[in-house]
Amino acid sequence: MFANERVRGIVYQVLLLAAVVGVGWFLFANTQHNLSTRQIQVGFGFLSREAGFEIAETHVSYDPSNTYGRALWAGLLNTLWVSAIGIVAATILGTLIGVARLSSNWLVARLASAYVEFMRNIPLLLQLFVWYGLITELLPPVREAIAFGDLAFLSQRGLRHAWPQPAPGWSAAGWALAAAAALAFAWRHLARRRQRATGAQWPVLWPSLALLVALPATAWLAGGAPTALDVPRLGGFDFQGGRSLSPEFIALLVGLSTYTAAFIAEVVRGGILSVPRGQAEAAMALGLKPGRRLRLVTMPQALRVIVPPLTSQYLNLTKNSSLAVAIGYPDLVAVANTTMNQTGQAIEAIAILMAVYLAISLAISLLMNWYAARVRLVER
Repeated sequence: MFANERVRGIVYQVLLLAAVVGVGWFLFANTQHNLSTRQIQVGFGFLSREAGFEIAETHVSYDPSNTYGRALWAGLLNTLWVSAIGIVAATILGTLIGVARLSSNWLVARLASAYVEFMRNIPLLLQLFVWYGLITELLPPVREAIAFGDLAFLSQRGLRHAWPQPAPGWSAAGWALAAAAALAFAWRHLARRRQRATGAQWPVLWPSLALLVALPATAWLAGGAPTALDVPRLGGFDFQGGRSLSPEFIALLVGLSTYTAAFIAEVVRGGILSVPRGQAEAAMALGLKPGRRLRLVTMPQALRVIVPPLTSQYLNLTKNSSLAVAIGYPDLVAVANTTMNQTGQAIEAIAILMAVYLAISLAISLLMNWYAARVRLVER
């Protein structure tokens, strides 16, 4: 019986599984013994206890009397916020630089190459220190802030800008914008289905822009057309009112975006070079201008090569956001470190960090895999 290759394969897999389970059980039992010996309580009950520490900037209401769970939630939102904006900024910048590296203009191509080589060969942590130092040292103090009219002020404390005061009209406009985006996506999908079925092309860009502008504007008007702004004003040692972007957030966002953009530029360049030259020559024969050749012929074919490595860069940017703790931005890792130091629940805090980053990474991977399937060329 053991001479049968299939039987041997099953036996080996069972033995391997038993070894993995045995090692896992040994580690778990050893950890439990050590914790009980040191009288360390294990569990997530600390999440409902009062945190007692402040968080400099949050996207939800939070004060020190809230629980540790609320504090971790505020840190998670900070991580998601900077990661989402960083992904968009890095994608735009990286795409422009990747295309510029293939430019026929010698100076543009060499400048883009110099940017890529410079940015990707300097550690990200060092770049974050540089950006943070530039913001806090080169910008003027609060009382000498650079004013952009009465609506925004730039200083060592970051950017303080005006913000609409809460009103039903703005809430209605926000929901209308989300609905308009969904309708624009549905219209684009319907137009593509019709083109595949009949060959007829429906306009997509202008109807989508009309939806994104007209629907929120209509909701804003129906909500009373509010125009009141919460304008920042100097009071004491800092500005009061409006919204602010802290120097820590700006430094982290710029550092993550510019660093990741260098890698995305190489991904985009490789994707464009993977498209056969004959495709561009055929587009030239049809009289398409360079911009339209890139948008209609080259990039749609290059995306099948670009998307898989692009997913890795999005994951790297999200995980690299944990370096925020080095410059004082209160992301999830910074809040978890404070929680760990105050409660002593190191295992639980680390488990939460691992679970959250795993969930975020899997969500990004699923979304990008879905997009990769959508842009994949269907061979006949």
